[in-house]
Amino acid sequence: MLERYRTVRGAGEKEIVIKKSRFIGHIKPVQHEEEAIAFIEEIKKRHWNATHNCSAYMLGERDEIQKQSDDGEPSGTAGKPILEVIRNQGLKDVAIVVTRYFGGIMLGAGGLIRAYTDGAVAAIEAGEAITRVLHREIFVELDYTWLGKVENELRSRGIRTGTTAFADKVTLLCLPLNAETETFRNWMIDLTQGQAVLTEGDKVYFIEGE
Repeated sequence: MLERYRTVRGAGEKEIVIKKSRFIGHIKPVQHEEEAIAFIEEIKKRHWNATHNCSAYMLGERDEIQKQSDDGEPSGTAGKPILEVIRNQGLKDVAIVVTRYFGGIMLGAGGLIRAYTDGAVAAIEAGEAITRVLHREIFVELDYTWLGKVENELRSRGIRTGTTAFADKVTLLCLPLNAETETFRNWMIDLTQGQAVLTEGDKVYFIEGE
Protein backbone atom coordinates (compact mmCIF):
# COMPACT_ATOMS: atom_id res chain seq x y z
CA MET A 1 0.00 0.00 0.00
CA LEU A 2 1.24 3.47 -0.86
CA GLU A 3 2.08 5.73 2.05
CA ARG A 4 0.25 8.58 0.29
CA TYR A 5 -1.38 9.29 -3.05
CA ARG A 6 -3.57 11.86 -4.79
CA THR A 7 -7.05 11.10 -6.05
CA VAL A 8 -10.44 12.86 -5.96
CA ARG A 9 -12.93 13.05 -3.14
CA GLY A 10 -15.88 11.87 -5.17
CA ALA A 11 -17.78 11.96 -8.43
CA GLY A 12 -18.38 15.32 -10.05
CA GLU A 13 -19.03 17.10 -13.30
CA LYS A 14 -18.50 20.57 -14.70
CA GLU A 15 -19.37 22.14 -18.04
CA ILE A 16 -17.36 24.62 -20.07
CA VAL A 17 -18.16 26.18 -23.46
CA ILE A 18 -15.50 26.64 -26.13
CA LYS A 19 -16.46 28.22 -29.46
CA LYS A 20 -20.09 27.20 -28.98
CA SER A 21 -19.23 23.54 -28.27
CA ARG A 22 -20.25 22.28 -24.85
CA PHE A 23 -17.64 20.19 -23.03
CA ILE A 24 -18.82 18.42 -19.89
CA GLY A 25 -16.11 16.89 -17.72
CA HIS A 26 -17.16 13.93 -15.57
CA ILE A 27 -14.95 12.26 -12.99
CA LYS A 28 -15.21 9.40 -10.52
CA PRO A 29 -12.75 7.66 -8.17
CA VAL A 30 -12.51 3.98 -9.11
CA GLN A 31 -10.81 0.95 -7.56
CA HIS A 32 -11.06 -1.56 -10.41
CA GLU A 33 -10.99 -1.42 -14.20
CA GLU A 34 -14.50 -2.85 -14.36
CA GLU A 35 -15.70 0.09 -12.29
CA ALA A 36 -13.99 2.54 -14.65
CA ILE A 37 -15.54 0.89 -17.70
CA ALA A 38 -19.00 0.88 -16.07
CA PHE A 39 -18.67 4.60 -15.27
CA ILE A 40 -17.74 5.42 -18.88
CA GLU A 41 -20.68 3.38 -20.18
CA GLU A 42 -23.00 5.13 -17.74
CA ILE A 43 -21.95 8.55 -19.06
CA LYS A 44 -22.33 7.36 -22.65
CA LYS A 45 -25.88 6.20 -21.95
CA ARG A 46 -26.75 9.44 -20.18
CA HIS A 47 -25.31 11.50 -23.05
CA TRP A 48 -26.26 9.15 -25.86
CA ASN A 49 -26.97 12.08 -28.19
CA ALA A 50 -23.63 13.83 -27.61
CA THR A 51 -21.18 14.18 -30.48
CA HIS A 52 -18.41 12.44 -28.50
CA ASN A 53 -17.80 10.90 -25.07
CA CYS A 54 -14.01 10.76 -24.81
CA SER A 55 -12.39 9.13 -21.81
CA ALA A 56 -9.32 8.03 -19.93
CA TYR A 57 -8.55 6.27 -16.67
CA MET A 58 -5.53 5.39 -14.58
CA LEU A 59 -5.40 2.65 -11.95
CA GLY A 60 -2.92 0.87 -9.72
CA GLU A 61 -0.24 1.73 -7.19
CA ARG A 62 2.29 2.08 -10.02
CA ASP A 63 -0.26 3.30 -12.59
CA GLU A 64 -0.24 -0.17 -14.16
CA ILE A 65 -3.53 0.35 -15.97
CA GLN A 66 -3.82 3.34 -18.30
CA LYS A 67 -6.49 3.46 -21.00
CA GLN A 68 -7.88 6.18 -23.24
CA SER A 69 -10.46 6.63 -25.97
CA ASP A 70 -10.91 9.38 -28.58
CA ASP A 71 -14.47 8.16 -29.30
CA GLY A 72 -14.42 9.37 -32.87
CA GLU A 73 -12.35 12.53 -32.46
CA PRO A 74 -9.10 12.68 -34.51
CA SER A 75 -6.50 10.31 -33.06
CA GLY A 76 -4.57 11.76 -30.13
CA THR A 77 -6.74 14.87 -29.70
CA ALA A 78 -9.03 13.74 -26.87
CA GLY A 79 -8.24 10.59 -24.89
CA LYS A 80 -4.51 11.27 -24.72
CA PRO A 81 -4.87 14.86 -23.42
CA ILE A 82 -7.31 13.64 -20.75
CA LEU A 83 -4.86 10.94 -19.66
CA GLU A 84 -2.03 13.49 -19.63
CA VAL A 85 -4.01 15.70 -17.25
CA ILE A 86 -4.52 12.76 -14.88
CA ARG A 87 -0.80 11.96 -15.05
CA ASN A 88 0.40 15.56 -14.72
CA GLN A 89 -1.77 16.16 -11.67
CA GLY A 90 -0.42 13.00 -10.07
CA LEU A 91 -3.84 11.40 -9.64
CA LYS A 92 -4.45 7.70 -9.13
CA ASP A 93 -7.53 5.51 -9.36
CA VAL A 94 -9.70 7.93 -11.33
CA ALA A 95 -11.77 7.80 -14.51
CA ILE A 96 -12.66 10.88 -16.55
CA VAL A 97 -15.13 11.29 -19.40
CA VAL A 98 -15.33 14.54 -21.36
CA THR A 99 -18.60 14.79 -23.26
CA ARG A 100 -18.78 17.09 -26.30
CA TYR A 101 -21.84 18.60 -27.90
CA PHE A 102 -20.62 20.11 -31.19
CA GLY A 103 -21.47 23.79 -31.56
CA GLY A 104 -20.84 24.21 -35.27
CA ILE A 105 -17.31 25.63 -35.20
CA MET A 106 -14.35 23.39 -36.03
CA LEU A 107 -11.55 23.63 -33.48
CA GLY A 108 -8.68 21.95 -35.31
CA ALA A 109 -6.31 19.44 -33.73
CA GLY A 110 -4.62 21.96 -31.43
CA GLY A 111 -7.95 23.42 -30.38
CA LEU A 112 -9.34 19.97 -29.59
CA ILE A 113 -6.33 19.08 -27.46
CA ARG A 114 -6.71 22.29 -25.47
CA ALA A 115 -10.47 21.82 -25.14
CA TYR A 116 -10.25 18.24 -23.86
CA THR A 117 -7.42 19.23 -21.55
CA ASP A 118 -9.61 22.01 -20.13
CA GLY A 119 -12.55 19.61 -19.86
CA ALA A 120 -10.46 17.15 -17.85
CA VAL A 121 -9.20 19.92 -15.56
CA ALA A 122 -12.80 21.05 -15.03
CA ALA A 123 -13.77 17.49 -14.07
CA ILE A 124 -10.97 17.31 -11.50
CA GLU A 125 -12.07 20.63 -10.01
CA ALA A 126 -15.58 19.21 -9.65
CA GLY A 127 -14.34 15.98 -8.05
CA GLU A 128 -11.97 17.88 -5.70
CA ALA A 129 -8.40 16.58 -5.64
CA ILE A 130 -7.29 15.25 -2.26
CA THR A 131 -4.31 13.42 -0.78
CA ARG A 132 -4.95 10.16 1.05
CA VAL A 133 -2.34 9.23 3.66
CA LEU A 134 -1.82 5.76 5.12
CA HIS A 135 -2.18 5.39 8.90
CA ARG A 136 -1.91 2.39 11.22
CA GLU A 137 -4.37 1.41 13.92
CA ILE A 138 -2.65 0.91 17.26
CA PHE A 139 -4.75 0.00 20.28
CA VAL A 140 -3.16 1.27 23.49
CA GLU A 141 -4.38 -0.40 26.68
CA LEU A 142 -3.39 1.24 29.96
CA ASP A 143 -4.47 2.02 33.50
CA TYR A 144 -6.80 4.97 34.01
CA THR A 145 -4.07 6.84 35.89
CA TRP A 146 -2.24 7.32 32.56
CA LEU A 147 -5.26 8.49 30.55
CA GLY A 148 -4.98 12.25 31.04
CA LYS A 149 -1.26 12.40 30.38
CA VAL A 150 -1.43 10.20 27.29
CA GLU A 151 -4.38 12.10 25.79
CA ASN A 152 -2.59 15.42 26.32
CA GLU A 153 0.58 14.13 24.67
CA LEU A 154 -1.38 12.73 21.72
CA ARG A 155 -3.08 16.10 21.20
CA SER A 156 0.16 18.05 21.49
CA ARG A 157 1.80 15.85 18.86
CA GLY A 158 -1.23 16.03 16.57
CA ILE A 159 -1.66 12.26 16.44
CA ARG A 160 -5.02 11.16 15.10
CA THR A 161 -7.19 9.13 17.50
CA GLY A 162 -10.35 7.08 17.25
CA THR A 163 -12.78 5.70 19.79
CA THR A 164 -11.88 5.05 23.43
CA ALA A 165 -13.10 1.88 25.16
CA PHE A 166 -13.61 1.85 28.94
CA ALA A 167 -13.44 -1.41 30.90
CA ASP A 168 -11.12 -2.60 33.70
CA LYS A 169 -8.54 -0.65 31.78
CA VAL A 170 -8.91 2.03 29.13
CA THR A 171 -8.07 1.33 25.49
CA LEU A 172 -7.26 4.19 23.14
CA LEU A 173 -7.38 3.78 19.39
CA CYS A 174 -4.39 5.71 18.05
CA LEU A 175 -3.80 6.28 14.35
CA PRO A 176 -0.24 7.41 13.69
CA LEU A 177 1.20 7.59 10.19
CA ASN A 178 1.96 4.08 8.98
CA ALA A 179 5.54 5.11 8.22
CA GLU A 180 5.96 6.16 11.85
CA THR A 181 4.51 3.01 13.44
CA GLU A 182 7.74 1.89 15.10
CA THR A 183 8.56 5.41 16.27
CA PHE A 184 5.10 5.70 17.80
CA ARG A 185 5.40 2.35 19.57
CA ASN A 186 8.73 3.28 21.13
CA TRP A 187 7.46 6.71 22.15
CA MET A 188 4.31 5.31 23.78
CA ILE A 189 6.28 2.67 25.71
CA ASP A 190 8.67 5.33 26.98
CA LEU A 191 5.83 7.72 27.81
CA THR A 192 4.00 5.13 29.93
CA GLN A 193 7.18 3.67 31.41
CA GLY A 194 6.44 0.36 29.77
CA GLN A 195 2.95 0.11 31.30
CA ALA A 196 0.96 0.32 28.05
CA VAL A 197 0.05 -2.78 26.05
CA LEU A 198 0.09 -2.03 22.32
CA THR A 199 -1.75 -4.05 19.68
CA GLU A 200 -1.54 -3.24 15.97
CA GLY A 201 -4.68 -3.23 13.84
CA ASP A 202 -5.43 -2.45 10.22
CA LYS A 203 -3.83 0.02 7.85
CA VAL A 204 -6.31 2.74 6.89
CA TYR A 205 -6.28 5.83 4.69
CA PHE A 206 -7.35 9.28 5.83
CA ILE A 207 -7.60 12.51 3.88
CA GLU A 208 -4.68 14.80 4.57
CA GLY A 209 -5.64 17.85 6.62
CA GLU A 210 -8.94 16.41 7.87
